Amino acid sequence: MFSVILIMIFYSKLMKNYRNLTEKEIATLTIHGCTAENWQHVTVAENFAPDFISNVHFSGKVSLGAYDKIFELPGGLRKHAGVNNCVLHNCSVGNDVFIDKVSNYIANYHIGDGAYIEHVNSILVDGVSSFGNGIRVPVLNETGGREIPIFNHLSAPLAYMLALYRHRPRMTQNLLAQIDEYARSQQSDTGTIGKNVRIVNTGSIKNVCIGDHAIIEGASVLENGSVNSNAEAPAYIGFGVKCTDFIFESGVSISDSTLISSCFIGQGSEMGKHYSAVDSIFFSNCLGMHGESTAVFAGPYTVSHHKSTLLIAGMFSFMNAGSGSNQSNHMYKLGPIHQGIVERGSKTTSDSYVLWPARIGAFTLVMGRHTKHPDTSDLPFSYLIEDKGDSFVVPAINLRTVGTIRDAQKWPKRDRRKDSRKIDPINNNLLSPYTIQKMIKGVEVLQNIQRNSDTATEVYPYKNSKIKKTSLQRGVDLYQIGIVKFLGNTLVSRLEKTPFESIEDLRERMKPDTPVGSGDWSDLLGLIAPKSEIERIISLIEAGKISLDEIQQEFETMHRNYYSFEWTWGKGKLEEYWGKTIDEVTVDDIIALVELWKKSVVKLDELIYEDTKKEFTIEVKIGFGADGDENQKEADFDLVRGRFDQNPFVQEILNHIKVKTELGDRFIERLKNIKKN
Repeated sequence: MFSVILIMIFYSKLMKNYRNLTEKEIATLTIHGCTAENWQHVTVAENFAPDFISNVHFSGKVSLGAYDKIFELPGGLRKHAGVNNCVLHNCSVGNDVFIDKVSNYIANYHIGDGAYIEHVNSILVDGVSSFGNGIRVPVLNETGGREIPIFNHLSAPLAYMLALYRHRPRMTQNLLAQIDEYARSQQSDTGTIGKNVRIVNTGSIKNVCIGDHAIIEGASVLENGSVNSNAEAPAYIGFGVKCTDFIFESGVSISDSTLISSCFIGQGSEMGKHYSAVDSIFFSNCLGMHGESTAVFAGPYTVSHHKSTLLIAGMFSFMNAGSGSNQSNHMYKLGPIHQGIVERGSKTTSDSYVLWPARIGAFTLVMGRHTKHPDTSDLPFSYLIEDKGDSFVVPAINLRTVGTIRDAQKWPKRDRRKDSRKIDPINNNLLSPYTIQKMIKGVEVLQNIQRNSDTATEVYPYKNSKIKKTSLQRGVDLYQIGIVKFLGNTLVSRLEKTPFESIEDLRERMKPDTPVGSGDWSDLLGLIAPKSEIERIISLIEAGKISLDEIQQEFETMHRNYYSFEWTWGKGKLEEYWGKTIDEVTVDDIIALVELWKKSVVKLDELIYEDTKKEFTIEVKIGFGADGDENQKEADFDLVRGRFDQNPFVQEILNHIKVKTELGDRFIERLKNIKKN
């Protein structure tokens, strides 16, 4: 969306090509029921004709274009462009615009070419507005302290730094100052309705900038905001919607009497079916239906799809909230001051509950009610289960479940962003330095618990939760399999397509492209990056040496360079695994790891295969073949759900085993040829 300043420059140039009305044109307009406070303040395009202007009162300075277009409406109705039955105050109306039946008036707006406006109450700018830019949204802590100022180009990683790096006050102050300056640059007493915008059957629009090709139909109230729509990714705002103090990015859909107050909605996100969102920020591809959110900091692919589901005072990303799941941030002492973090890829089951403060590790499934403030951030891919009021962690078990793999596969397919400029850099990888470092830490944590506990102990305490002895050892085994799978993936991906004739060739290829990537990594709500790079950007911000646009460019560069950074990290972990540097690695070392990698891949796939079988058991078939015998039940199930051996996901698992095994075998054979030579 153009900035307000650029639009004003555009229209000021356009006005130079406009002329005053002729006496004949004024007479014709008067016959058509038009009036004006001062006809000298009404200017028109050179090829203007008054034929399609009727019952219009002109107030202040008004400019009109030429109206030749015929609009084709659904159902086959045709309407000629023109301005009818309205009051225009200080407005410029572009070419081929249709305006009709404005109950009150349109004031202080530039209306772009091809816009269609019909049956609206009022559209106006009152005073000077920043159109939602600069609004402080109190995410996580309802009482304040982590406010994020929303603006037209807010990205998930920038918001992450603003909300969670308050221990770097200079960085925060400099960012806030830059965003405030941007908000001031958007200030104007004139709003914009972009090209080919459609506004019909709508109530009040006040202090709202609307980008090209947006569709607004049946909305009740829109006040103080920006709809950053464009031709590539039109935004849609539907019936009964009420929005105040907002920024909507391209491709957003808000419908079905949804209520939005003090919110940022990212690209490709959808809110509908009476959803209610207050003081919340949602980034790309989020989905909110039926339920509600308050003070939520939602990264990409956060989904809340059910009634009675409340998300409050939490940070989420790649998350699916089950029906009736909710959280509490108020313990009736100092107010709603508590917050929670649910790391990427987690799910909550129906009727689950978490009492903040708490922290849930990546890719964790939360079941039951948890009131003792668990922290499972060092144990990703786990189950967090309530049993008689206690929280039990089942470490690593989600590595072997079909649901986790299905989620990782569906995210790229559900990217609804059509805009060629994607604001949020999103890394969908299930296994990455971010999750693998946590798995490595998880192994260390579990082994320390085991080492420091009585051998007769069956249940171990862990950070306000408990771990069963059997779950602990299985967790260690699964984490180790996952770690080897990742290390093998990175090694084979690095070397498999490389021509080599000697171990020296392999060692040369194993040298990193960049020194960046070693050390800890973070997930900035979709952007997975080395902490060293994040620290570098923070230092530039603190020194006042980088602009908002340059920060965005840095994020995008980090995202593009992910695999180079990943290899630097992976190479370091491989050296730790082998206990030697790359310059000392032998062909036998590489062969041994690839063999173990094959076994790890196959083992995890086999576990996922067995987990998938559970969806085809006798118990699952209850309800099929309702009026028949067992044979009809089987037939009904097979026709509706399909046979296990023919299931596409099952076939994909079996094919993955085959492909990875063959890849590993071919690569090992090439490595063995080095030894023969």
